[in-house]
Amino acid sequence: MSAFYELRQYKVLPGKIDAWVKVMEDEIIPFQVSKGMVICGSFQGEEDDSVYIWLRRFESEAQREELYKVVYESDYWKTEIAPRVPEYLDRPNNVVTRIIPTTKSTVR
Repeated sequence: MSAFYELRQYKVLPGKIDAWVKVMEDEIIPFQVSKGMVICGSFQGEEDDSVYIWLRRFESEAQREELYKVVYESDYWKTEIAPRVPEYLDRPNNVVTRIIPTTKSTVR
Protein backbone atom coordinates (compact mmCIF):
# COMPACT_ATOMS: atom_id res chain seq x y z
CA MET A 1 0.00 0.00 0.00
CA SER A 2 1.29 3.46 -0.84
CA ALA A 3 1.08 6.53 1.34
CA PHE A 4 -2.30 7.83 2.42
CA TYR A 5 -3.61 10.85 4.24
CA GLU A 6 -6.07 11.67 6.97
CA LEU A 7 -8.21 14.70 6.23
CA ARG A 8 -9.32 15.75 9.69
CA GLN A 9 -12.27 18.17 9.75
CA TYR A 10 -13.15 19.61 13.13
CA LYS A 11 -16.14 21.66 14.24
CA VAL A 12 -14.89 24.34 16.62
CA LEU A 13 -17.16 25.70 19.34
CA PRO A 14 -18.38 29.31 18.99
CA GLY A 15 -15.75 31.88 19.93
CA LYS A 16 -12.98 29.28 20.31
CA ILE A 17 -11.21 29.25 16.92
CA ASP A 18 -8.31 31.54 17.88
CA ALA A 19 -7.62 29.61 21.08
CA TRP A 20 -7.92 26.27 19.24
CA VAL A 21 -5.49 27.33 16.50
CA LYS A 22 -3.02 28.40 19.21
CA VAL A 23 -3.31 25.02 20.98
CA MET A 24 -2.85 23.21 17.68
CA GLU A 25 0.13 25.29 16.54
CA ASP A 26 1.87 25.63 19.91
CA GLU A 27 1.15 22.23 21.48
CA ILE A 28 -0.59 19.52 19.48
CA ILE A 29 1.20 19.76 16.14
CA PRO A 30 4.71 20.12 17.66
CA PHE A 31 4.03 17.19 20.00
CA GLN A 32 2.77 14.94 17.23
CA VAL A 33 5.64 15.90 14.92
CA SER A 34 8.12 15.13 17.72
CA LYS A 35 6.66 11.61 17.82
CA GLY A 36 7.02 11.11 14.06
CA MET A 37 3.70 12.31 12.62
CA VAL A 38 3.88 14.06 9.27
CA ILE A 39 1.57 17.07 9.32
CA CYS A 40 1.09 18.41 5.79
CA GLY A 41 -0.97 21.44 6.67
CA SER A 42 -3.57 23.01 8.89
CA PHE A 43 -6.34 25.38 7.90
CA GLN A 44 -9.21 27.37 9.32
CA GLY A 45 -12.36 28.55 7.61
CA GLU A 46 -11.99 31.90 5.89
CA GLU A 47 -15.56 32.94 6.66
CA ASP A 48 -16.72 30.19 9.03
CA ASP A 49 -15.07 30.24 12.46
CA SER A 50 -16.37 26.75 13.22
CA VAL A 51 -14.09 25.15 10.59
CA TYR A 52 -10.64 23.73 11.34
CA ILE A 53 -9.00 21.21 9.00
CA TRP A 54 -5.64 19.51 9.07
CA LEU A 55 -3.93 16.89 6.99
CA ARG A 56 -1.66 14.07 8.16
CA ARG A 57 0.36 11.68 5.96
CA PHE A 58 1.20 8.04 6.65
CA GLU A 59 3.44 5.69 4.69
CA SER A 60 1.45 2.59 5.67
CA GLU A 61 -1.28 1.30 7.95
CA ALA A 62 1.40 -0.20 10.20
CA GLN A 63 3.02 3.22 10.58
CA ARG A 64 -0.34 4.85 11.34
CA GLU A 65 -1.10 2.26 14.02
CA GLU A 66 2.32 2.73 15.63
CA LEU A 67 2.09 6.53 15.59
CA TYR A 68 -1.43 6.44 17.03
CA LYS A 69 -0.11 4.29 19.87
CA VAL A 70 2.91 6.54 20.51
CA VAL A 71 0.81 9.72 20.51
CA TYR A 72 -2.58 8.80 21.93
CA GLU A 73 -1.41 6.33 24.56
CA SER A 74 1.26 8.68 25.93
CA ASP A 75 0.88 10.10 29.42
CA TYR A 76 1.31 13.61 28.02
CA TRP A 77 -1.60 13.19 25.61
CA LYS A 78 -3.84 11.56 28.22
CA THR A 79 -3.16 14.10 30.98
CA GLU A 80 -2.32 17.37 29.22
CA ILE A 81 -4.07 17.40 25.85
CA ALA A 82 -7.09 15.08 25.75
CA PRO A 83 -8.86 16.55 28.82
CA ARG A 84 -8.78 20.04 27.26
CA VAL A 85 -10.07 19.17 23.77
CA PRO A 86 -13.79 19.35 24.72
CA GLU A 87 -13.27 23.02 25.67
CA TYR A 88 -12.72 23.79 21.98
CA LEU A 89 -14.37 21.17 19.77
CA ASP A 90 -17.83 19.80 19.08
CA ARG A 91 -16.30 16.32 18.88
CA PRO A 92 -19.38 14.37 17.71
CA ASN A 93 -19.33 16.50 14.55
CA ASN A 94 -15.66 15.95 13.73
CA VAL A 95 -14.99 13.98 10.55
CA VAL A 96 -11.80 12.04 9.75
CA THR A 97 -11.52 10.76 6.19
CA ARG A 98 -8.73 8.59 4.81
CA ILE A 99 -7.77 9.77 1.34
CA ILE A 100 -5.24 8.73 -1.29
CA PRO A 101 -3.75 10.88 -4.04
CA THR A 102 -4.98 10.47 -7.58
CA THR A 103 -2.45 9.57 -10.26
CA LYS A 104 -1.92 13.20 -11.30
CA SER A 105 -2.01 14.73 -7.84
CA THR A 106 0.93 17.02 -7.06
CA VAL A 107 0.62 15.95 -3.43
CA ARG A 108 2.07 12.47 -2.89
